[in-house]
Amino acid sequence: MRNRYVDLLRALAIVRVVVYHTTHWAFLTVAFPAMSVMFALAGSLMAASLDSHGVRAVGRRLRRLLPALWVLAAVFVPAMVLTGLTVNWRLLLWGLPLLDPPANHWGALVLSAVWYLRDYLWFVLLSPLALPLFRRFPIPTLAAPYVLLVLVEFDFLPAHAVLKDVGLYFGAWLLGFAHHDGMLRRLSWRVLAPFVGVLAAAGAAWIITHPGPRGYDLNDIRLGNALWSAAFILVLLGFAPATTAWLERRAGLLRAITVLNSRALTIYLWHMPIVIGVATVFTLGVSARLAVVTLLVGVAVALFGWVEDVSARRRPVLLPGGRHRTDRGLPHASRSVMSPLPVSRSSRNSPEGELVAPSTFSPEPVRASMR
Repeated sequence: MRNRYVDLLRALAIVRVVVYHTTHWAFLTVAFPAMSVMFALAGSLMAASLDSHGVRAVGRRLRRLLPALWVLAAVFVPAMVLTGLTVNWRLLLWGLPLLDPPANHWGALVLSAVWYLRDYLWFVLLSPLALPLFRRFPIPTLAAPYVLLVLVEFDFLPAHAVLKDVGLYFGAWLLGFAHHDGMLRRLSWRVLAPFVGVLAAAGAAWIITHPGPRGYDLNDIRLGNALWSAAFILVLLGFAPATTAWLERRAGLLRAITVLNSRALTIYLWHMPIVIGVATVFTLGVSARLAVVTLLVGVAVALFGWVEDVSARRRPVLLPGGRHRTDRGLPHASRSVMSPLPVSRSSRNSPEGELVAPSTFSPEPVRASMR
């Protein structure tokens, strides 16, 4: 059964990332740390898949992620080769990006969204080991990525890109495990609220005292980002509403959420080429630029979104969320109802659907600006 509150959070994160990359408004990274939220939701989804399918869940995730990347690579890799990209074995990383795939001078920026898939793939591969470890030793397992991040940030460990991102984002992924297992909802607000306050205060203090080259853009302040994002995730998932009846009454909003979730990977992979292209070709104000980017992302969804249906073994459609023929003319009560969140804080969350939830590969030094 689908958890529509989770779908709403994912949709908001998708929109936030596109708006941030279009406007470069740094405050958005603090107001809604979308990348960490997306990893947390993906972690919850992965835990549900492992419970349902065991280790086979890893193959299912790869099947959902990679075809959309292959379509993107089929368009841009030949263009990069024609404009100077060296042909060697590293091009195979465009098939399975466990390391940053090669890119030329313009491709490194236009194709920067691929860093997320690299991290996502590593987290998926780690999950069959991490989930049972988390369930046996939840606190030490959850603390491990943040300890790793501190060691990397203070130069006790080599700052490899994958290692840095495990420290920054795998903690959010593990909070997704806690959400799936119902651990966050079982916590009393008297315990959760002070813990959120300590994390938020520590994160804010680090952010204020360690501004990056763009001020308080969290993408430049990794430790502050991790702490602030952890507090943010705990609020969103630990104090989640008991039901989504308020959301189910808004049919137009639900349709938009369905489209954004069903085409999340397409939006993330294609929005950066569009943002860079619009900024290169046009001189527009913020509002006009947002409008043009939104329009062209819609075109990309229409052209390439069907790949997500095929990889999910769904019937390809131009625009998801429409009623099937069997729904037409039926009374509202006879149609499928979207599942609410568990009412009891002690209840376990129902596994969400199989929808992949990625957010925004960028090699250094441009990767931080791409999130």
